[in-house]
Amino acid sequence: MKVEVEHSEETAENIKTGADLLVEALAEQDVDTVFGYPGGAVLPIYDALYRHESSFKHILCRHEQGLIHAAEGYARVSSKPGVVIATSGPGATNLITGITDAMMDSLPIVAFTGQVSSKVIGTDAFQEADVIGLTTPVTKHNYQVTDVKDLKRIVKEAFHIASTGRPGPVVVDIPKNISEAAAETAENDEIRLPGYQPTTKPNPLQINRLLEALEKSERPVVLTGAGIQFANASEELRTFVGRYNLPVVSTLLGLGAFNADDKNFLGMAGMHGTYAANMAVHDADLLINFGARFDDRLTGKISDFAPHAKIAHIDIDPAEIGKNIPAQIPVVADVKEALELINQGHCDMKAIDSWIHKTQQDKEENPLWYDRTKELISPQWFIEQVYKVTEGNAIVTTDVGQHQMWSAQFYKFNQPNHFVTSGGLGTMGFGLPAAIGAQLAFPNKNVVAIVGDGGFQMTMQELATLKQYNLPVKVIIVNNEALGMVRQWQEKFYDERYSESLMQTNPDFVKLGESFGIKSVRYTSEDEIDDELKDILTSDEPVLIDARVEKLDLVYPMVPAGKGNHEMIGVRPCSE
Repeated sequence: MKVEVEHSEETAENIKTGADLLVEALAEQDVDTVFGYPGGAVLPIYDALYRHESSFKHILCRHEQGLIHAAEGYARVSSKPGVVIATSGPGATNLITGITDAMMDSLPIVAFTGQVSSKVIGTDAFQEADVIGLTTPVTKHNYQVTDVKDLKRIVKEAFHIASTGRPGPVVVDIPKNISEAAAETAENDEIRLPGYQPTTKPNPLQINRLLEALEKSERPVVLTGAGIQFANASEELRTFVGRYNLPVVSTLLGLGAFNADDKNFLGMAGMHGTYAANMAVHDADLLINFGARFDDRLTGKISDFAPHAKIAHIDIDPAEIGKNIPAQIPVVADVKEALELINQGHCDMKAIDSWIHKTQQDKEENPLWYDRTKELISPQWFIEQVYKVTEGNAIVTTDVGQHQMWSAQFYKFNQPNHFVTSGGLGTMGFGLPAAIGAQLAFPNKNVVAIVGDGGFQMTMQELATLKQYNLPVKVIIVNNEALGMVRQWQEKFYDERYSESLMQTNPDFVKLGESFGIKSVRYTSEDEIDDELKDILTSDEPVLIDARVEKLDLVYPMVPAGKGNHEMIGVRPCSE
């Protein structure tokens, strides 16, 4: 016999579900933006969002890949965790690329995925996927909630883990029955992470060793990585460099940590770095690495990387120290705290005037170069115009490829956290959604997405998100009708066999943008680009620019695969 139980409206409203607790927990973590896409397993969560007047806004992207890249862009510029909600099965699996991207680039992300009800987990239920198994290799940590009483504690721990130590993504998988379960009011949300105690304070003895090495050095170089930006340590870095007049080079993700206009800055090092930066690292007798992980795009051939240098490596992640390049002076610490302690110390350096003269001479005699086209647009020139119009103050996001390298080379980044790009994973389709996240983090900032025609087509549906929220992002398509970097490698190393790298059936991007209700323009020559560009880039609405650039242009300089960074090609015009 079934007994009908009546519930008053008042009683029903007072019952808290797991979904209600999740919404409360997000507010308690000072979340102001959530990127999400509803689906069956997260319907209780979306119902709670509808019923609660939450303190944060929900942004509906058009694909889960858009969600996660937007959250990355938000996290990269704000230093706050990007928050994502996606449903079970395909919703969760569509996040995997972005989660991996965040893991590689040390971005704080908290991703909430729906899951089928606990009783059918493991039965291949509709839209079931093993989220824990899938994300374990590509997350800093992950959880599957098994008791609604643990939900608030898990949320609190997830944000703590994502944003402390070396930042990274954390996944919280929530079965539907947990979201629906009635919750007790007296839950314990105290963090319980006895095994997670990141080292932030440097060992003073190691700092002394670093200063002693600097005192003896005749050819020191400072390498800046993304760790400087994550630690908000740019000011401390400038103090250190200025005190000892040290040359500075940067990784791709470190651009902006040190002022690109500063006389001591030699540019980006690595595969497409400047001659001055790569030769300084090659000739150095002391390389001080602040927050970079010595990835292969930076080092080139390992045996030829900084072959004469003693290596001091300051990093908050002990696993990175000595992983690729042996470090004679390892310092496990937050780079801001390390720099503060370094700046409290002192060393009597030798005169390094001849070394400074050599690095400056390399910088002056071997600048970045490009040929001006007579027909289409020179992509490097166009990026320089964007830099001039925005006065270097824009937040710039990119996809991956030639346009990414040209942006790194020809847009001078003088402020930290203003260059948002996919470094370690090299994810096409990153630029547009990342710009959405960056614009939401800083509504009053000028945000420019510089993308390739190939990568743009992977996430171009997010133009609808731009329009829905009227985000004034400027989307610049560097359109060479090719997968440019793939084509470049095929030209240089595969005897010009352009296997599937030419995009011969691109859509009409102007019509596409207009179909989303977005102002769209096309430039086919440099003569067309005049004062209108400034009006476009400073307008308060989203705009799409289809820039038809020289199709066969190459990114130079370039370090061929398997070569040392001192073996660059294309350092000077016609020097291949």
